[in-house]
Amino acid sequence: MRMAAHRRADYAHFHPITTRWLDNDAYGHVNNVVYYHWFDTIINELLISGGVLDIVDSSVIGLVIESNCTYFSPVAFPDRITAALRVAALGNSSIRYELAIFCNDDDLAAAQGYVVHVCVERASRQSTPIPLPMRSLLQSIPIPSFAPSQP
Repeated sequence: MRMAAHRRADYAHFHPITTRWLDNDAYGHVNNVVYYHWFDTIINELLISGGVLDIVDSSVIGLVIESNCTYFSPVAFPDRITAALRVAALGNSSIRYELAIFCNDDDLAAAQGYVVHVCVERASRQSTPIPLPMRSLLQSIPIPSFAPSQP
């Protein structure tokens, strides 16, 4: 059974992203790999603008250990998109972000998925607890009551 597309109201954090001509593939729509770029963009935009990630100097970084994307409707240049994020689960060192891509002013997601990060020490790549400032920021993004089990 195919999952239903989420609505904008299901998400708490949004970031506009401009499509580019080069995002389109030979089939005339945005290539599937670009959606993962957009997922990375909104996650890192949240962490950087929230002051909890310095991409050069932070001693703790998040590495992707799992990701998924389900596509519902095509997006193509020059569509305007909005990436949306919610935090579905916080473990000791892991974070499950749920994400969606909304096209133009559509209320239903064109695509949605998730990314699981594990926090690691930059130098050693050893798992480490989510730093308290990051945890506080992530806790400020509502966790839906229907969140999946902890990663």
